[in-house]
Amino acid sequence: QVQLVESGGGLVQPGGSLRLSCAASGFNFLTYVMAWYRQAPGNERELVAQINSAGVSTDYADSVKGRFTISRDNAKNTVYLQMNSLKPEDTAVYYCKAVRFGIIRWGQGTQVTVSS
Repeated sequence: QVQLVESGGGLVQPGGSLRLSCAASGFNFLTYVMAWYRQAPGNERELVAQINSAGVSTDYADSVKGRFTISRDNAKNTVYLQMNSLKPEDTAVYYCKAVRFGIIRWGQGTQVTVSS
């Protein structure tokens, strides 16, 4: 059974940090590009960060560059998103996505709320 399970979301004050995890199972994780997306109420889902299958190439949305870091542990079939210096505008549901040659898989999402 193909699964992407996100965890690590929650409520954090502005300036704080969170680390999201996405555990993959049921497919060959090593061959997939992995990404984090987010969707705030009333907004479209947007790309936050992505990492290639080997974990050596990354890309970030301008709004998170210098604050967020994506990484992956292929031995654990897990991708991470370290989020620092969080802002209220980072509040959204964060989704994990796996992509390979047009095959797309999504997780169920985890809520991140940045508020004082």
